[in-house]
Formats: sequence, C-alpha cells, structure tokens
Amino acid sequence: MHSVKEKVSNAAGAAQEKVEIMIAKGEEKAEKAAARTEEEKVIAKEGRKVKEAEAKMKLHETKAENAAEKLKHSHPVYGHHDPVVGGGQGHHAPVGTAANPTTVVPTAAYPPGSHPPGHHHTKHV
Repeated sequence: MHSVKEKVSNAAGAAQEKVEIMIAKGEEKAEKAAARTEEEKVIAKEGRKVKEAEAKMKLHETKAENAAEKLKHSHPVYGHHDPVVGGGQGHHAPVGTAANPTTVVPTAAYPPGSHPPGHHHTKHV
C-alpha cells in the first residue's frame, strides 16, 4: 500500500515540476520580449535555468521524503524508539565486543582469532 502511495506522490511531484518548468519558460519568453539588450535576454535565460534547477531540486526532495515515509511505515518498530544517527550513544555493542569510547567503534573483548567466552567447540560428523 505504501509503495502505491509513494508512486502516486512521486508522480504528483513530477507533474508539479513540469508545471513549474513551463511557467519558468513562459516567464523567460515574456522577459526576452521585453528585453532591449542582449544582456537582458541572457539574464532572462539564466533566470529560467535557475527556476528549472529549483523545480528539479524540489522533486528530488519530495522523492526522498516519500521514500523515507515508505521506509518508516514498512518496518515495524517494536522498541518504540528511533535509531540514533551518527554515534550510537546509549546503544549496546554487539555480543562479544566492547565499545571503544574514543572512536565509537566496537572492538573485540577477547583476543583476535580465539572464540568468545562460553563458546564450546563441537564436532560435526
């Protein structure tokens, strides 16, 4: 369901982008018609390019927001908390590691190449 909503929202964003580009082109034509010098015509063209770039930027922002909204609803959160971005402060390190507070990178709590405490080697036949 959220994929359909995302696609519809993206299509609406693309349609809005096309409308904004067409408006910018119309404004450029009007400015060029009123322009007296070649510099004014160049300024009108550059203004259209700026407006087109802004419209494309808005479309990409809308698509990113739609994708984030879909992702938010597609993965149930059982712990009732959002993950902390950029640091991992307050979260437990994976089993068998100890968080190094200076680098926030988990480091092994036991010698490299050995098994974690409590590991029992069993033979598989």
